[in-house]
Amino acid sequence: MKIQESAENYLETILILGQRIGDVRSIDIVNELEFKKPSVSVAMKNLRENGYILMDSKGYITLTEKGRQIAETIYERHTLLSRWLIALGVDEKIAALDACRMEHVISSESFSAIKHHVSQNFSEENL
Repeated sequence: MKIQESAENYLETILILGQRIGDVRSIDIVNELEFKKPSVSVAMKNLRENGYILMDSKGYITLTEKGRQIAETIYERHTLLSRWLIALGVDEKIAALDACRMEHVISSESFSAIKHHVSQNFSEENL
């Protein structure tokens, strides 16, 4: 399933914030991403209409199963790619920025190959 990169970023942010703070509202996303409230509001409406999130009457956001699958996929890619780049000697900030770009465009096949390579050639301490 292919969705826009911005939607993937929002879903990943909701997942991360949920792990960090528990209940997530639009204002938390505004603060995390440093976006304007109207932009986040429009994005949440689109994600809700497309079945990626649910929002209750108090404004708390939860990922649907479909939204969670995408968020977890993007988060796994980001985490593994940034740790791998750092292990290869790339500066931490540059690795995080590059991983953020790569996570959206890399094919499942290529990511699986990288994941396999990393598991065969790097120990957990090196990542």
